[in-house]
Amino acid sequence: MRGRATSLRRRLTWTLIGGAAVLAVLFYLVVRTYAQQIAQQGQDRILEASLTSLMDAAVVRDGEVEVDLPYAAFAMLDTAADDRVFYAMHRGDMLLTGYDGLVEGPFDPVPSLAFDTVGFAGAEVRLARLTRVLPASPASVVLTVSVAQTRDSLAGTLWAISVNAALFGGAFFVLAAGMALWTSRSTVRPLSQMAEAVARRGPRDLRPVVRAVPTELSPLVTSLNSLMTRLSASLTQSETFIAEAAHRVRTPLATVRTHAEATLMRVDKDENRAALRSMIRAIDESSRAAGQLLDHAMVTFRGDQLERRNVDLVGICRELVDRLTPVAEMKDLELVLRAEGPVEVQADPILIQNAVRNLIDNALKYSPPESEVRIEVGSDPVAILVCDEGAGFPAAQIAELSQRFQRGANAGDTVGSGLGLTIAQDVAEAHGGRLELVNIKGGGACAALYL
Repeated sequence: MRGRATSLRRRLTWTLIGGAAVLAVLFYLVVRTYAQQIAQQGQDRILEASLTSLMDAAVVRDGEVEVDLPYAAFAMLDTAADDRVFYAMHRGDMLLTGYDGLVEGPFDPVPSLAFDTVGFAGAEVRLARLTRVLPASPASVVLTVSVAQTRDSLAGTLWAISVNAALFGGAFFVLAAGMALWTSRSTVRPLSQMAEAVARRGPRDLRPVVRAVPTELSPLVTSLNSLMTRLSASLTQSETFIAEAAHRVRTPLATVRTHAEATLMRVDKDENRAALRSMIRAIDESSRAAGQLLDHAMVTFRGDQLERRNVDLVGICRELVDRLTPVAEMKDLELVLRAEGPVEVQADPILIQNAVRNLIDNALKYSPPESEVRIEVGSDPVAILVCDEGAGFPAAQIAELSQRFQRGANAGDTVGSGLGLTIAQDVAEAHGGRLELVNIKGGGACAALYL
């Protein structure tokens, strides 16, 4: 089962963007967590300083604890959010001053400093508790001081830090996404350039790829060059085989035809003469088919890599008229060339000559005796028209006649292979043009080769 085609560039882009998104989220979480820890540590240090100030203000006289609450101990807890502050002082488990219920006993008589986050007075507060043993007579006093502060200011600070961290994370993601797009494009560019360089070649341009490519693409280029070498050898063998096959078919056929004609002249019985004429006709059809198959193969091989040069279409047509005039005279036909002057274009002369020869040959086959075949060369637009005075094209089949091995319903016993118009159309399309078939009012047909 074939796998679904995927884009290497898209996969690389999404992988990099996904990695950037993960890093952006991790960046946000790390910054927020670290900021929360730092902010909490700052609040705890201030609470610890407030506890120390309150504890230092407590003295024991005659077994009683006296405290002169210092203003500075609470002033240092002032915040922009006006957080509420709560405190409590306990001697053992007994509340001396402050908010009842802020902390619950029993209290550990061992000196200690502890922090905790609890709920009090309908709000979440950060609670710090300091326990000390104050020397006194007749017995030491265990004093516990507790200070709590709401977390509104801390929450605001954390929110601001979180917003900034999110903005920085978003900016990082956007920058990383842009870099991912650029990286994927630059990474895949050598492969795209190599593909474009190969795509611009014709099917016969099988030179090795010598473009410098990244090391990772070297195995691909090596395999591609090996494939091109094998294709070049295969195409050469195919061309040689086609040419050799056509030659080996036509030469024996010509010999057989000569013998058949000689035998026909010596045979008297009508049935034998009819059989020989059928043989000669079959030989002519086979010889023509072999020739046109060779022409079609040649057009196919040259069509994607034209050997363009400056050619005169009028000169090509005049040469063909001179060459085919004896054939036309044998059929009591006249070849007429009409052109006002040279018409020069950039084209492959061999293919143009091949196409026009097939069009003239078709016209000669289907023209009635004592008529003319007209060849016209125009310059605006550039076109070669071959017109005859025959029966014309079957109207219902005009769109199909340029297909391989398609012949008109009115072809009758005329020898043909159904490749002449196909060859002409392939030549026209190879030059960026087209072949048009039209019937002439009053009788006849025209084949127009536009370039």
